Amino acid sequence: MFRKNGRLKVSPIMRKNTGLMLTFLIFALIVPFTVQYKPIIFMHGIIGSPTEAEYLISTLQKVHPGTQITAVNAFNKVQSFEPLWEQVNNITKIVQPIMNSSPDGVHLICFSQGGLICRGLLSVLKHNVDTFIALSSPLAGQYGDTDYLKDFFPYYLKETIYKYFYTKNGQKWSVANYWRDPHHTDLYHEFSSYLYKLDSGQNSNYKNNFVRLKKLVLIGGPDDGVITPWQSSHFGFYDGNEKIKEMRNQEYFLNDTFGLKELDGRGAIDTHVIPGVEHVHWYRNSTVFNKYIEPYLT
Repeated sequence: MFRKNGRLKVSPIMRKNTGLMLTFLIFALIVPFTVQYKPIIFMHGIIGSPTEAEYLISTLQKVHPGTQITAVNAFNKVQSFEPLWEQVNNITKIVQPIMNSSPDGVHLICFSQGGLICRGLLSVLKHNVDTFIALSSPLAGQYGDTDYLKDFFPYYLKETIYKYFYTKNGQKWSVANYWRDPHHTDLYHEFSSYLYKLDSGQNSNYKNNFVRLKKLVLIGGPDDGVITPWQSSHFGFYDGNEKIKEMRNQEYFLNDTFGLKELDGRGAIDTHVIPGVEHVHWYRNSTVFNKYIEPYLT
């Protein structure tokens, strides 16, 4: 810009730049701004399948259009009783490519036993998971007479099934991998091939990988009816007298064996207690989704 004969002149370069700026402004006004949401991986529960994600998928198509959602199609129905390490090793091959192609990270939504599978994934992978939403998952173990137990092991009660679960053959069942009898802790430590291995801190890589999480969301409630105790969904569990020891009083938290205390210290754990929701309704309850899931799906 300069003056010539007392008049203000605009140079050709400035005129060109001004034109580019106007073009960009018009383009921005015409083309709608789209929000890019992180991909979501959903892991179903025991006796479940990808159909458990149908409500989630249909709802997200409305509120977060364009979101990439993968409902893991593996170890469905009775195959969900396969040993958990076998499930983790195979599901790794499904989720790893999704993570590799998502430089900004992904979210995990994992229901019931699926939450324990996701714990395994988060322990063995150098992942880029932003938020892990554990939806009514027995993260600290299971100890209760449920329909699943009665249907598949009709000759055992919760007080006696440890005699089978805490054997080499018993550990071939997924539910045995996280069966945590508070009256037989020594046998649990000796035979548990999955959950105790994740909790104990024996493999430092598990902790190093787990703390890569940015946010851990724990969802559960007293009317669940399957997860026993229901506080297991918040990393709480029974002591030897079947009294609840909440997460911050558990040894794995106090000793920070796999990273819970570290996550808690940086404010990365959100815990939600939601009454009135039965186990099979968590993944299709609109209140649960609207208040406790959707806000984390950035």
